[in-house]
Amino acid sequence: MNRRILVVDVGGTTVKLMISAREKRKFESGPAMTPKRLVSGINEIAADWKYDAIALGLPAPISRGRIIKDPKNLVPGWMKFDFRKGLGKPLRIINDAAMQALGSYHGRRMLFLGLGTGLGSTLVWERNVLPLELGDLPYDAGVTIEDRVGKRGLEKFGRKIWQRDVLNAVQQLKIAFIADYVVLGGGNAKLFKTLPEGIQAGRNRNAYRGGIRLWETDARTRRNRWNVIS
Repeated sequence: MNRRILVVDVGGTTVKLMISAREKRKFESGPAMTPKRLVSGINEIAADWKYDAIALGLPAPISRGRIIKDPKNLVPGWMKFDFRKGLGKPLRIINDAAMQALGSYHGRRMLFLGLGTGLGSTLVWERNVLPLELGDLPYDAGVTIEDRVGKRGLEKFGRKIWQRDVLNAVQQLKIAFIADYVVLGGGNAKLFKTLPEGIQAGRNRNAYRGGIRLWETDARTRRNRWNVIS
């Protein structure tokens, strides 16, 4: 019997809930979002949905299913919170960019970059998923890559300069990680009408596919099909 998975994608401005590729609901996130408010929102919004397990994507570093650092754009207090108890279902937690990347992957060596409030990043190859924290890398004196290609950079420099900076950073990161292609996801990826060869536009629905893949198991070994490295 196949499990029905509730996929939850927590962003800096919106929490998206998906029970299928087409059935979606959402509620507001934002700097005041706490783990307790997140759990209450999920339980309320999904109260009439029937599901067996949850895939939860959070904008924070995750190691072995545990949050090891509070999200940058949300209030503190996430690391010790018991999400399994609060949600009352079997649960797998993954970085939100890694969940998008897992759903976006279609072979070879892929670098995923999420352009949203900050910068999410993940490298995927074969059955391996490696969440990254590239946003903290220096871009210029006293400025990180996330400062330039995230929401702050867009608001400060405007769309045209921001687009130039994004493409410059993407091309350099593609070379550095020997990626066959880059997928640009996140809400601000929509600001590009066209992209150079080797760079592809992601789709929001890929988060749902990533959440489903997170629960896939090998038919022979019964182990997780995807190796999320942490």
